[in-house]
Amino acid sequence: MIYGQLFIAFLQIGALSFGGGYAAMPLIRAQTVERYGWLSPEGFTDLVTIAEMTPGPIAVNAATFVGNQLAGISGAAVATLGVILVPCLFATALAWLYRRYRKLSLMQGVLQTLRPAVVALIFAAGLNILIPTLFRSGIVSFAAGNPDIRAAILFSAAFVLMRTKKLRRKPILIMAGCGLAELAAQLLLQ
Repeated sequence: MIYGQLFIAFLQIGALSFGGGYAAMPLIRAQTVERYGWLSPEGFTDLVTIAEMTPGPIAVNAATFVGNQLAGISGAAVATLGVILVPCLFATALAWLYRRYRKLSLMQGVLQTLRPAVVALIFAAGLNILIPTLFRSGIVSFAAGNPDIRAAILFSAAFVLMRTKKLRRKPILIMAGCGLAELAAQLLLQ
């Protein structure tokens, strides 16, 4: 039963996530948190962190992680197959079509039309990650104890550092620095 659910859930994610891993995040959240309840909102945030830090495509990393959590290695294989099946078939067909019809204005129009939708999906994914990170309740509210000040400071620092010329192309250093800063804060506050 769980193998079928994993396969179908990640098959839908793979089939509908145009624009890469960030665009897939709202779909992954909808399936893993809201539809099946496999992850809590905090668990989803952890999943995003792990999927981002692990080499490889985010959606594949997420599928492998969730599948492994639920059903071990075989669950990881089933979920991963589900998430890559449609994109592999689609990419093969699209490559053939593009090579054959790349000069057609219709093909160019379709590609241009998809761009705004992809940007909207990426923006939604960013909000789905940012809000639970900055607000403990997962809802934007400035009630006492809800905003996570340390997370807001680390987010702001990382954002500023990513905009600097020297560190723009070194996100791993920024992630490691934020991790070390949080570790130091945890040790100092205990």
